[in-house]
Amino acid sequence: MTPYSSLCDDFYINMRLNTEMELPTGRETILHFFERLSKSYPQMKHFYCRDNGDFVLEEDKEQNPSYRWVNIEPRRICSGQINPSDTEESLDQHKLILELAPYHLSVSPLDCEALDLLFGFDFSYHGNHDELVCEALGLTSPLEGFLEAPGSRVIKYEPTIIFSTDDSLRTQCRVGIETRTTPYQMRTGEYGGDSISVVLTMRRYGSLSSEDSFENVLRQLFEETRELVENQVNSHILVPLAQAISAK
Repeated sequence: MTPYSSLCDDFYINMRLNTEMELPTGRETILHFFERLSKSYPQMKHFYCRDNGDFVLEEDKEQNPSYRWVNIEPRRICSGQINPSDTEESLDQHKLILELAPYHLSVSPLDCEALDLLFGFDFSYHGNHDELVCEALGLTSPLEGFLEAPGSRVIKYEPTIIFSTDDSLRTQCRVGIETRTTPYQMRTGEYGGDSISVVLTMRRYGSLSSEDSFENVLRQLFEETRELVENQVNSHILVPLAQAISAK
């Protein structure tokens, strides 16, 4: 059970540390980093390198519905957990990544291009995603007129907003809905099993000051994100989507 299992089919919390300089790719460096992670999370033992050169360590997706994963890209460290039983559980994983990165991957707070924390919610729906989102959330008055003409149908509707949460504009939040219905599916009526995704990403731009640490900034992003989910996203987006799907 996840904190949002009554609303959505899958819930995940991801962290991304974007760096200005390229990360090390040496065999010994990468293996030592992942070996240290596997000591804290013994189920993370599936290691491989993608064709594009990214390194991945993850748990067995088939055996664990709440699996963890970490990957290292040329200029980004990514960490995630699918369907955590508690949000703090995922936060602990991301904090460990940020604690290890300076020692194992030579990442400095000065080298931080941006730190992201992402809350994602997936809804399974075998139908027209865009029409469902339009029905659940509604259209703003200036846009409603476009659908009054005979034969008009919504083909793509993915509401998105980006706003700052501080005066410096260094901390920004993006709330967006991602739909995956294609015009071909609309013409044929053969809809796939893809999900509608609601994604809230809180991003802190720029190098960290001497008073900051990766862990402290992550905690700040986490608290802001969780508050927005509980006070805004939950009632205004997640619940209406869940109710619209249930009514179909």
